[in-house]
Formats: sequence, C-alpha cells, structure tokens
Amino acid sequence: MSTAAEPMRSRRNHWMNQIAIHATAIPDAPALRYLGKTTSWRELHERVGKLADALARRGVGQGDRVLILMLNNTEYIESVFAINTLGAIAVPVNFRLTPPEIAYLVTDSGARAIVTEAMFAPLVGAVAEQTGGLDLRVVVGVGSCEGMLGYDDLLAEDSAPHEPIDVPEDTAALIMYTSGTTGNPKGAVLTHLNMNAQALTCIRAMRYSADDIAFCASPLFHIAGLGSIASCFVLGSLTVIHPLKAFDATEVLDAWERERATSVFLVPAQWQVVCADPSVPQRDLRLRVISWGAAPASDTVLRAMAETFPDALNVAVFGQTEMSPITCVLDGEDAIRKLGSVGKPIPTIATRIVDDEMNDVAPGEIGEIVYRGPTLMREYWNNPQATADAFAGGWFHSGDLVRVDEEGFVYVVDRKKDMIISGGENIYCAEVENALFAHPRIREAAVIGRADDKWGEVPIAVVAVEGDGALELPELEPHLNAHLARYKHPKDLVIVESLPRNAGGKVVKHELRKLHGTAPAVSG
Repeated sequence: MSTAAEPMRSRRNHWMNQIAIHATAIPDAPALRYLGKTTSWRELHERVGKLADALARRGVGQGDRVLILMLNNTEYIESVFAINTLGAIAVPVNFRLTPPEIAYLVTDSGARAIVTEAMFAPLVGAVAEQTGGLDLRVVVGVGSCEGMLGYDDLLAEDSAPHEPIDVPEDTAALIMYTSGTTGNPKGAVLTHLNMNAQALTCIRAMRYSADDIAFCASPLFHIAGLGSIASCFVLGSLTVIHPLKAFDATEVLDAWERERATSVFLVPAQWQVVCADPSVPQRDLRLRVISWGAAPASDTVLRAMAETFPDALNVAVFGQTEMSPITCVLDGEDAIRKLGSVGKPIPTIATRIVDDEMNDVAPGEIGEIVYRGPTLMREYWNNPQATADAFAGGWFHSGDLVRVDEEGFVYVVDRKKDMIISGGENIYCAEVENALFAHPRIREAAVIGRADDKWGEVPIAVVAVEGDGALELPELEPHLNAHLARYKHPKDLVIVESLPRNAGGKVVKHELRKLHGTAPAVSG
C-alpha cells in the first residue's frame, strides 16, 4: 500500500524502519534467538506487521498506551515494535510488582490494553478489577485465558493490513516508570530519537559491529534491557535473549558458549558469581565486550573480571532511565586506577556540575550533575510539575551529587534522591517507608541502605513501634507482600524508641546511617 506519507515515512530513523531495512537487505540472517528458536529479520518484520494490524483493528492507534507485562522473550520485543508501528507507546511493567503497584501505572498512563503471558493472567485480572480498565488483553502462551486474546491467534488472522502512518523520530516510543521519591512512580517518556541516540552511544562505547552477538540477560522492562540491545537493530546483528529466572552462572556460561556470544552486560553481583565459576578456563568463549553497571563494583569484582576475561573489553556504564540510560562510560583500563569512578561523560551529551543556584562548582568540589543531549527524555508522563522541577534552569537534574577529578573522571558522592540500588534495582526509601507506615504497629519509620557483598546495598528499616512487645521482620512479611514487590522489602529491622529529627522535624538520616548502616558484628 502506497500513500502520500510514504516518502517521509521511509526516511525515518527508528527501529521499525531499521527492521524493515534488514528484512530486505539480510532477510534470512538471524535477528533474535530465544530458547534455541531463531527469528530472522524477515520473520520479525512480518510478525511485527501482523501484530500491529491486529491491534489496529481493535482500536489501538497513535498516542495510545499499551502495557507489556512479560518475562524476557521474543514476543516482548515484537510487541514493543508493533505498538510503536501504530504510533502508540509501549509501557514495560516490572512483573514483580503487586496489583496495587501495577494498578497505579494503568491509571497514571491511561492504558486500555496490555500484552502479557498466561502465568500473569491472574495478576492482570486483579489489576483490571481495581482499575476498571485494560479492556484489550493479549496473552502469549498455550492454553486459553478468559477474557484474553491469544497472541498467536492474532498473528494468524487473515484480514486487511492497517493504514501505514508516519512516526516522526520525536514520537514517544516508551514510558519507563521509575520509582518516585514520594512513593508514586514517574513515567519517563523516551522517544525514538532517544533510543536511536542510545544505540549510537553503545556502538561507540562498546565498539560494536554487525558481527557481534549480543546476549541480553537484563529484564526488558528495565531500560538497561532495551537500551543495551538498541544498537543491534541499527547494525542488524543478532540478539540472544536469555530467560528471566534465578541467576545461574553455569546456565549463563553454557548459553554464552553455545550461542558464541560476543557482548554481555551483567550487574556486578552477577559478574562476581560468573568469575567464581571454576569451569570458565576450560570453556570455548568468544566474549569480546564485557560490561557492567546499575550498581557499584568492588575492586575485588573488577580484578576478578580482568583476570577471568583478560582479552575482553571491560566497560562500565552509568546513567539513569531518563537518559535512555547511559551518561558516563569507564573503560576497563581505568577501572582499577580510577576505582570508584563511573567514568567520563559520553561526548554526545553536555554535562555540568552545579550547586543549588545552578552555578558551576570548581573541579573537585561536590555538586549535582545535570544533563542535556539527544538521549534526554521528553518529559515525565502526566506530571508537569515533576517535569518542570527536573528541567529547572534548562538542564535535566539527575539527583546525583558528584565530584570530578583533574582528569575529568566522575565520582558519585551521594544521591539527592533518597534511593538504594540493590542488585541493579532502584529502591526508593519513601515508597518502602509509606508501606511501613501503613502497618498498625509502626509509629515511625525510616529506610536506609546498608552495604552488602552480594547486592551492593540492601534496604534496612529503622522503626519505632506502638505498645509493648517486640516486632520481628517475619511478622511484617504479609503486610509488605500486599504493598511492595519482594525486592523492595527491608532485609533487617531495627527497633528504636524514636527517630532522630532536626529542628524542622525531618528525620536525620545521616545519623541513622552512622548508627545502623553497617551490619552488626556476630559474636562468638
């Protein structure tokens, strides 16, 4: 079908056109592989088109929001591209969230449709009951789910294709929700321009080529997932999607060897386990780029990575969802020499280190790092005040307090936003505190981070309780399960008479960190 918009539409630089180009130029080359099943570029293009047709026939159109609630699989990526083909916006959802947490995302985004899989059907049903929405539900997998349309059934429909539309690069592609400091998540709106700029960042930082085989083990609901493989759709290279489940180093190493993976991103806790596997020296691995991020890495982990994979390019990436996400890169040759640094800002974005009045601070002094550039999100969805606050002074305020040394390397000192990074997951203290406050026995609550060898940091709850008698962490589990995803649960509970507060009544968290930020010594 040819329309007047065709000449402009064909010139757009986004992943829908990138797939179409590869479907013509290298139709039989592998695009995606999941659990041994390969999807070629031609098949990917055809399947995305058929799904887009089916969604369009059911009313999904430009600007609509469609949730995706799945584990990692081929259909996840197909769904993102089909939604975007219609000018609609994909909203990836963390499958570990509770029904109230997902219900908030449905209400805030205004989504009326969701693509999910059979195992999450009960969760989707509970969310639909709470919101009265999600009238269009598509399910991946075998078996029937009441009130849901089968994914494969939609692809098998024999109907006329939808009318193609032009999707400019500044069109919103994704709404990626990040936990909020006041308890409500904020939706970072990322455009096709953002994702294309992110792809170019990865190509430059990792020296990617069309011959690379990317191994995706990061959850696709994280920007680290889609962001890390965006370059594959530009280059026409293969992405191997690893199933999401408890991390098993042997399984991962088996997959790297079997798939001949050349590029891998893991969080430091995962690299620690991989490097400790005794089978690594005997394996026929082809790793050319090993990268890490989302949490700090100790010198022990960095040295282990360098010793275990001496021939691989070791790259650390730093950033945040709102920046698509990479803002700084640290090459392995500097990792030990600049221990604790997140690297240097990438050349495609502008950065400043500023005080509260937006004055530049001197080198070595602490300030907030602020950004401009093509990877910067468009806005926070449905939240003009948060958007205005984030862009105050014409720059995006990261919330990260940093210093820069004489060579330009950035060191994160603290976070303005009260956040804990545990195993690559962002945990905002206010959200956990709000859940604790809802418990009838808790009078006061504050959450802090405690260093942890495995997860980098874990949340610790410091609470004052009502009445007599002790309160144990297991007693809180049923309550917390109803309010928070498991990874957000406090890993220790400290009971105090009252929380330390300043003259203004605010909890003095640095005192709590000093008193309770380290694990108590084990006697005997």
